[in-house]
Amino acid sequence: MDSTSATRPGKLYLIPTPLSENGLHTIPPYVVQIIHALRYFIVERAKTARHFIKSTNPPYPISAVEIVELNEHTLPHELRDLLTPVLSGADAGLASEAGCPGVADPGAALVALAHQLKIEIVPLVGPSSILLALMASGLNGQQFCFLGYLSAKKDELDKELKKLEQAARKSGQTQIFIETPYRNHFMAQQIFQTLASDTLLCIAVDLTAPAESVQTKSIIQWKKSPLPDINKHPAIFLVGFEKRGPGKPGNE
Repeated sequence: MDSTSATRPGKLYLIPTPLSENGLHTIPPYVVQIIHALRYFIVERAKTARHFIKSTNPPYPISAVEIVELNEHTLPHELRDLLTPVLSGADAGLASEAGCPGVADPGAALVALAHQLKIEIVPLVGPSSILLALMASGLNGQQFCFLGYLSAKKDELDKELKKLEQAARKSGQTQIFIETPYRNHFMAQQIFQTLASDTLLCIAVDLTAPAESVQTKSIIQWKKSPLPDINKHPAIFLVGFEKRGPGKPGNE
């Protein structure tokens, strides 16, 4: 191996993780093979990552793996240090707490830096709660917007809900957002109080888990129906209107 190849950066693999407990079946075999080839992982929470890696039955003891954390407490100047092994030639895996790294996830900042440092980024196939919910909602999948978390303050939340409803009504664009699980019931009640009766709301909860539930109803229908069990369960909310006519065929 010449000196040039010895200093070539490694690859940064973006590793999807299960959305639910015992959800390893949602991770493709080729992703597991890549995990087994890696020894350096950058993760949102080390304890969760170790549990996930162990569940894949790796051909090495978990003590042989180096795991470092990247979360909301990581400072911008610390990001480059996380990539030092990659710049020295080692491949690395970036994993979120659940789902796809870089999407509603602090890993996006690391991926941006990796691009600047000319590190090859390899996204891997796996479960995304956003796309799974959109697929199952029946709402517009041709145009959609993921808003992340809305405001935790009631007055500001009401304004944001009205604004996204107007955007959905005007453009037909599905509006997608999430909430901290223990606030899901509060979010649902605010939605019912704020949005118009003909607005469609999809609540997708416990995706890929045995108790999975995906229901799309108008606000007036929701008010007459029992809520699914969303308290302290991972859920995603989608707002839209009835789609008129078939969309253009695509290959998404």
